[in-house]
Amino acid sequence: MPAFKAIQVGMCAVLIAASVAAATEGTRYKGYEMPSYTVRSTQGAIEVRDYAPHILAEVTVEGNRNRAIARGFQVLANYIFGGNADGEKIAMTVPVAQAPSGGNWTVSFMMPAAFTLDDLPKAQSDAVRFVETEPERQLVIQFSGLRTDRRIADYTEQLVTYAANQGFEIMDAPRYYFYDDPMTPPWSRRNEIAVPISG
Repeated sequence: MPAFKAIQVGMCAVLIAASVAAATEGTRYKGYEMPSYTVRSTQGAIEVRDYAPHILAEVTVEGNRNRAIARGFQVLANYIFGGNADGEKIAMTVPVAQAPSGGNWTVSFMMPAAFTLDDLPKAQSDAVRFVETEPERQLVIQFSGLRTDRRIADYTEQLVTYAANQGFEIMDAPRYYFYDDPMTPPWSRRNEIAVPISG
């Protein structure tokens, strides 16, 4: 094969590989496991993602959004750090998810993919529930910086407007995904708002 032809073939292979990598998101963020999803389309900071099934540990708490996520995180962190019937430590995952729930808030952690519902250690707190999700399509907007109520409201409005303009039907309330710990500089944080959609 002539050298120029070989270079062309090699470049094509690289471009194909890059295209596949762009379409399929990895399952880790900064070393932490996260739910597996495939990106179907991208428009600026907005993506349409297809999420694979995964298991959530979740708890519903009262209070305003900030107090609720702090309380929910504490309960779930206690579970994965050994506060369960087996005293087993479970790896931290991302994101910490939060969603409105009948005037309260549901906070959730994904359980590592190595676990099934049958082999997860039993929670010591009755407040902790385990749910296996169905495959789901989500419309997601990503942003950095502080996760203030005002900024969350503004990005949620952008997402809802985009959904309406694209003809997507929103199937449930928005969910908030927070990937970084509070010590991460605001400009380096990954925050997301997601809504499940049909079609």
